[in-house]
Amino acid sequence: MRQFRSEAGFSGNRVIGRVVTSSKSNLYEKLPSVDELLRAEELAPAIARDGRAMVTDAARAVLERLRVSIQSGKTESDALDRAVSGLAGAVEAELRAATEWSLRPVINATGVILHTNLGRAPIAGAALDHLREVAQGYSNLEFDLVEGKRGERDVHVDRLFQKLFASVKSERQVSTIVVNNNAAAVWLALNTLAAGGEVIVSRGELVEIGGSFRIPDVMAQSNAILREVGTTNRTRIGDYANAINDNTRCLLRVHRSNFEITGFTEQPALLEMVELSMGRGIPLVEDLGSGALLDLAAVGVTGEFGVGHSLRAGVDVVTYSGDKLLGGPQAGMLTGRPELIRRMRSNSLFRALRVDKLTYAAMEATLLAYVKGDVEEIPGVRMMRMSPEEIGRRAKAVVAGVRGVARLRAEVVEGESVIGGGAAPSAVLPTWLIAVAVEGLSADELLVRLRHSDPPMIARVQEDRAVLDLRTVFAEQDELVVAVLRSLGA
Repeated sequence: MRQFRSEAGFSGNRVIGRVVTSSKSNLYEKLPSVDELLRAEELAPAIARDGRAMVTDAARAVLERLRVSIQSGKTESDALDRAVSGLAGAVEAELRAATEWSLRPVINATGVILHTNLGRAPIAGAALDHLREVAQGYSNLEFDLVEGKRGERDVHVDRLFQKLFASVKSERQVSTIVVNNNAAAVWLALNTLAAGGEVIVSRGELVEIGGSFRIPDVMAQSNAILREVGTTNRTRIGDYANAINDNTRCLLRVHRSNFEITGFTEQPALLEMVELSMGRGIPLVEDLGSGALLDLAAVGVTGEFGVGHSLRAGVDVVTYSGDKLLGGPQAGMLTGRPELIRRMRSNSLFRALRVDKLTYAAMEATLLAYVKGDVEEIPGVRMMRMSPEEIGRRAKAVVAGVRGVARLRAEVVEGESVIGGGAAPSAVLPTWLIAVAVEGLSADELLVRLRHSDPPMIARVQEDRAVLDLRTVFAEQDELVVAVLRSLGA
């Protein structure tokens, strides 16, 4: 790379007191061309590693930033000389930023088990193994190995759902299909059963889920006509009955995700809805949202019922998510009367909503853990069932690991974890928190430092203190938590 002069006193410079300011043209002359920069010996390893095209783009980006800085008048000659001498390093840094993973693992120390922004439910190790096994080669996704002809991809998980809902089968048959998320499941159900007709739903259940997706909007896109009944806080079974007319195609019951209504309220019991549905011959669809397969009362969460409860009560079709309380991959399930599920599967748009082999592989392994009774293998379930005593022991060990670090204070305090993901919005789980303070940093500034650690750690602020909840931190990550905290106090 050719060398550029860095001395003050170029022709045309103007001197004000003892400060020498180069003209912009002289500063631009100090910059090498992209080709000159690429010929630098220091960049030869980068070109061999990442390819000439990638290094060229990085070099252009670095030089362009310097040109912009010169144009804005923010760069003096001496500062530019230092930048030019470090161009190779700047290009390497630009390459690292361009080629590192954007989707990265983080440590979830928020205590929110199904954190939507952090990917919701972590999937089980067995699901990862099965996913890898299926993904790296060919599979019988849609091939019947017994008959030697084309099969249906639903069979890989429907057989397991049949086992899980065996108690329902003793009363009536049920079938399950899978689409890419629960919003798609609701859309498919309404489009199949009620396109062009009315769907009756309580005003108190017209919820908005994450990303500004609203139930009325989903209904509109399904070509069903929304018929609101009741009020925000009180809806009676008579409101549904009085709204039924010749154009009614479906009754819809929606789980109130992320909020609850308390006080002067009323909502029809599920059995009342079922009786009305059966009496009028109108299908009842329930959007359960999170859709638990296990009894949440076992983990201290009351008032929340699972998929099996709705099916046993007589709901015709239940929709629910795969990556929430179920603890699997992102998916939306529709479980219910076989003749209705067949109609949904025959909907021409089912193909646009169906999931791929990776989702089926992860879902099959997750469901198999339920069938075997190995629910502790599912991380989200394990976190919900984790005792405060276990969390407290781990928290004390982390605090002991950072004891004596200058500027850092950490102590164990009582707190609460939440389920998250729109599931059981009012439920809390007792836990022990690690309250952390670093001299010279506010709680919010500390959260920023944690996010920029390696690996990134996501925490929360409680009572003006940064706190970590180990309920959502994997036990094998405790040492990383100690290392990150020690680095903050160093």
